[in-house]
Amino acid sequence: MDDRITKDAPLVADYHDKGKIYKFRYYELGNYDRLDLNMVRQIYGVCFYLDQMVIVLNGKKRTWGLAGGTPKEGENIQQAFEREVQEETNMQVLRWRLIGVQEVTDPNGSVYYQLRVACKVKPFGDFVSDPGGVITEVKFIDPRDYKNYFNWGEIGEQIINRANQIKSKL
Repeated sequence: MDDRITKDAPLVADYHDKGKIYKFRYYELGNYDRLDLNMVRQIYGVCFYLDQMVIVLNGKKRTWGLAGGTPKEGENIQQAFEREVQEETNMQVLRWRLIGVQEVTDPNGSVYYQLRVACKVKPFGDFVSDPGGVITEVKFIDPRDYKNYFNWGEIGEQIINRANQIKSKL
């Protein structure tokens, strides 16, 4: 990422997974006008229903996290995010706003982006199942309690704090 996108210094972290190291650089952003959207591989949201934060359980990894996923061929960012939230939570995205981008450098040196957004949602009905079979449970929590479910360090804290700051404006 270069200074044409943001002049702010990024938050940086290493993520270790199965002996491989991924390098993260997280930038807060208000829009993605200067991002190469072809490099976006994922979009995840801090979703709020009323005053509760919506989190999902990855049944394969047995880890809690945010709803979202990968754009399919021909989908724009909004379509991908709305589809992923519906599939993983059975909720409709009412409004959303970009809060940041995470630049990931994988162990092979490839670089891609993961977008982070804040959103308001409302249920279509009860969660039954994720068509992809990955998400097995949806939970509504007090946003202050998210570290009881996942702790993504300084970057995660920045994402959740920023989402909490703007949720009333959504």
